[in-house]
Amino acid sequence: MKAKDVLGGLTALMALVFIADAPSLTLLLSFLFPGQAAPLYPLASPLELLGQHLALALGASAIAAALGFLGGSLAHFRGESLKSLMLGAGALAQTIPPVAVLALAVPLLGFGNTSVLFALGLYGILPVMHGTLAGLESVSPDAVDAARGLGMSRMERFRLVELPLALPAVAAGIRTSVLINVGTAAIGAAMGAGGLGRPIMAGLVQFKTSYVVQGALAAAVLALALDWLLSRLERALARG
Repeated sequence: MKAKDVLGGLTALMALVFIADAPSLTLLLSFLFPGQAAPLYPLASPLELLGQHLALALGASAIAAALGFLGGSLAHFRGESLKSLMLGAGALAQTIPPVAVLALAVPLLGFGNTSVLFALGLYGILPVMHGTLAGLESVSPDAVDAARGLGMSRMERFRLVELPLALPAVAAGIRTSVLINVGTAAIGAAMGAGGLGRPIMAGLVQFKTSYVVQGALAAAVLALALDWLLSRLERALARG
């Protein structure tokens, strides 16, 4: 691992620890906004907000990873017609604004985390599906032919040959999905979910810029830290 990568990762993780610590974050916000009294969002601790946001983003990404991987694998098995249908459905899901998806989901699922997980899960499917398809289709035909020559069944070739070789591309798709969900999860506060969208929404309503900066800064640092961690996983799978 290069020293530059290590330094970048340590910087992101240290920044994450900093924005999760209430006294440190209060000091920073007081410096940035000296005219504002009580610049830190008071209804939840920074660590609590960070944990809620992380749970939302990772929970939605887990749903998207499962559905995207399943869709990409089925499309790979079934051929071009199903591939076009799957990719078209995934692209359509991403063209719908997340606020609109939330507005449609709330009457069925109610306010709170469930509706937000549903909306974010839809948004995160397409990158995973693309990564899965790209990885499976990049597997060398010679490797598949060799496995066939050894007498492996279709599922054995998929499980023992194609999937291990496709894992780096699948991981890249999941990484993209996670980063999309970290940024989009902030809108969940409008529908009663927790997370870093709460100080952002409160800041917009109360004209408290420090609340908005608190939520946006924490979301950005969280995205950078997760991106670094997932990039390590992606490279490890590629080396493996």
